[in-house]
Amino acid sequence: VHLVESGGGLVQAGGSLRLSCAASGSTFSIQVMGWYRQAPGKEREIVATITTDGQYINYADSVKGRFTVSRDNAKYTIFLQMTRLKPEDTAVYYCNAFVGPMSSMMARWGQGTQVTVSL
Repeated sequence: VHLVESGGGLVQAGGSLRLSCAASGSTFSIQVMGWYRQAPGKEREIVATITTDGQYINYADSVKGRFTVSRDNAKYTIFLQMTRLKPEDTAVYYCNAFVGPMSSMMARWGQGTQVTVSL
């Protein structure tokens, strides 16, 4: 599975951005997809995840009410709508997919897209 993100950029605090992640390859093996982020000097952290059927969605507490994850299964694409952005949201955002059988899933990562929120 190959993941390609797009949509990052520079935005002022309070603004919005929409990230996209397109999956290709053995997309039938994807169990769950999501977004993670890594700020300078910090560990990568989860932002939001969504199952293949869209039934289960989880958000980090820090983004609840501001970010929305969604998917287009026909295009094997997920989105992250980010609103009311804060400077602390600045990070490289990575698309993630867990693939394979539930008993032995493996993680796949995109190349990352930079999101910078200025004051």
